[in-house]
Amino acid sequence: MSHLFSAQHQWIQEQGADHVVGITEHAQETLGDVVFVQLPTVGTHYRQNDVVCAVESVKAASDVFAPVSGRVTEVNTRVSEDPSLVNADPMGQAWFFKLAIDSKEELKSLMSEQDYLKFLG
Repeated sequence: MSHLFSAQHQWIQEQGADHVVGITEHAQETLGDVVFVQLPTVGTHYRQNDVVCAVESVKAASDVFAPVSGRVTEVNTRVSEDPSLVNADPMGQAWFFKLAIDSKEELKSLMSEQDYLKFLG
């Protein structure tokens, strides 16, 4: 499955039984150099569009939202230990957390890459 995107600039991608979530390149570029990532607690359940964690950069702080409802199954401690990963590879190694999603139905409300690029204008 390819990446899907939320209007809040998160991406999600199916990976085995879970879905991996991170911020988009656009979000990273808007934030600038990321200096801190606050990750969620494994086992916590979030509803679609809930604030899950936060990212701070030299310019601003930003919330990271759940693109779909689900329970956090894993966090990427590498991004909290080395936030510069978010600057280098926001759509790859710098994923934030994995979700066991409640329903694939909510994925239909997200944008394809093509639709997301149109959304960015």
